[in-house]
Amino acid sequence: MNDVEKTLIERQNSGKRIRRRRRMMNVYAFTVIVIVLTIGITMCFTFLFNVDKIIVSGEAEDYTSLQIVEASEINAGDNMLRLDARKAEQNILDKLTYVETAEVGRDFPSTLKITVTRCIPGFNIRYDGGVLLVSRKGKILSDGEVYTDIENIPIISGYMPSEKSVGKMTKSESSDKDAAFAQILKRFENGDGKIISSVDITNEYDIVVTYRNGMIFRMGNWSNMSYKLDLAESVMNDESIKGKKGYITMIGKNQCSFRGSGEQEIVTEATTTAVTDETGQAATETTVTTAAMYGFKVLLSCIFYALNVEK
Repeated sequence: MNDVEKTLIERQNSGKRIRRRRRMMNVYAFTVIVIVLTIGITMCFTFLFNVDKIIVSGEAEDYTSLQIVEASEINAGDNMLRLDARKAEQNILDKLTYVETAEVGRDFPSTLKITVTRCIPGFNIRYDGGVLLVSRKGKILSDGEVYTDIENIPIISGYMPSEKSVGKMTKSESSDKDAAFAQILKRFENGDGKIISSVDITNEYDIVVTYRNGMIFRMGNWSNMSYKLDLAESVMNDESIKGKKGYITMIGKNQCSFRGSGEQEIVTEATTTAVTDETGQAATETTVTTAAMYGFKVLLSCIFYALNVEK
């Protein structure tokens, strides 16, 4: 009987089948991943991460936590990923007049945090039809016919407001007046309302500031407003001027002139020096030189020069 020899026969198409099988496995794995991701995303936007707890914090004595939540239009069960935080914040600002800022934050998996700050009355804006009470950030709090707390809240005249709706941000008919008022808002964050009684921006290129001590400062335009006001205060605190009433006028970039009732005009010059305060923070030191002091310095310089020549 003849022996049977076993021979391994390789099929030519075996390699193609292996490659086809691998491609199918890759397609299968990709399909499974897509399905799992789709299910996961669907669950996140439907069943998971729904609002279960809302925490309200901040300063808003005029409103309860419930009023703030209702104003946001956010409800328990809303999906945290789908809710529009920006819209909720704007809803609070539009519906609650005395809320200055609102911030909606998510604390996953199910807690929503709402933080608010209250409006602080900052200005009485006078216009032809009445008076707008405006917050320190520029939000309109009321529209009436009388001034509010004029002993602490300054009067702004010449602004020409185009927006007068309570709860809205102020806006002028003039973009230049808006720019000038923006500088006033920035400056008055320092609490200048306690020393300034009114600001007239009828001519925004010739702004007139009236202080509660009776001093009147003509600062020119609104550029470098903080620097100009600092300079005016330095002039008022100078020993030769302190306690007097009169007019201070901005001259150039670093000079002011002062004229009291029946007095000769005094020109002052200021130089700024970079210094640090007690906390190590950068600050600005202003040195005021009056005309008399300047003349005295010139005289001393002449004397020293003469002594050096003789030597």
